[in-house]
Amino acid sequence: MTSIDPDQRVADYRAQLPAHLSPARRPRRLRTTEAMRSLVRETTLRPSDLVLPMFVREGIDAPVPITSMPGVVQHTEDSLLEAAREAADRGVGGIILFGVPATKDAVGSAASDPDSFVNRAIARLAEEIGEDLVIMADLCLDEFTDHGHCGVLDSRGRVDNDATLVRYREIALAQARAGVHMIGPSGMMDGQIAAIRDALDEAGFGDVSIFAYSAKYSSAFYGPFREAVDSSLEGDRRTYQQDPGNGREARLEVELDVDEGADLVMVKPGMPYLDVLRDIADSSPVPVGSYQISGEYAMIEAASANGWIDRDRAIMESLLGFKRAGASMILTYWASEVAGWIQNGLPAHLRPFV
Repeated sequence: MTSIDPDQRVADYRAQLPAHLSPARRPRRLRTTEAMRSLVRETTLRPSDLVLPMFVREGIDAPVPITSMPGVVQHTEDSLLEAAREAADRGVGGIILFGVPATKDAVGSAASDPDSFVNRAIARLAEEIGEDLVIMADLCLDEFTDHGHCGVLDSRGRVDNDATLVRYREIALAQARAGVHMIGPSGMMDGQIAAIRDALDEAGFGDVSIFAYSAKYSSAFYGPFREAVDSSLEGDRRTYQQDPGNGREARLEVELDVDEGADLVMVKPGMPYLDVLRDIADSSPVPVGSYQISGEYAMIEAASANGWIDRDRAIMESLLGFKRAGASMILTYWASEVAGWIQNGLPAHLRPFV
């Protein structure tokens, strides 16, 4: 077979293209080299954009791996401090803490006990690394109740909204007294931000900010998280979390939370709701975050473990997607790892993401 010169082949094809079809505008000019692509890149990722969710478990003497979330553990108080210090040294913007109690009851008493393991952990974090990153705490009851719901139940097993607000006020005060910088109410109760803001201000904690889980959807992607917190939930949370089919409703939830005093708002889950994130980011008067939740994490880890995708590129691409959709910050279980990559100098195949 006669060898064909590639340049001659190209010339032959070009000669066949009608002159009027030769592009006048050529966006590919700005993609010719990595330096050129970096120069014009619209969206980048910084360690300070990332928030690391962490779990602390009562009554253990060594970290416990979470099987459905490879690489994530339930921490002891000591290992929590060590991992949080590492995240701070890598430039992560914040951490958010979830507690896993040894005993639960109907009203989640441990959540508001000032001497409980979780509030003790908040105090240690605030004392030892409180100047280096933002210490956040999830405010909810699902981890602490024996029924696994995010509120107080009536005799028919329904979550009573207004009774739950009283518990949220008590939890907020316990977390504030422990030294938390920011509280993340995630229960999706009507009026929860106003109730918490009032309690904080009345007690002299006007500087403690609120990161409202404003658009939190009832999602199948929470599955691994329920293992992470040893959830006791039976049934579902569709009477208080948002319906996945609703987009406009998220705007109402955000508007209400901002009016009630939210300092930041969140869309959760992340990747299945990027359209909602974009819509909220375009209209919100306060910073908007997104939570890349446990199921999203587990899917990428599982696919990469099977050799189906490039793990590191998939992680970075997913995070960049949140930023491009308008997130000011991203809650992700890869926060510390990714911050370490950026700090140490990314390998060539990951550099397009910073």
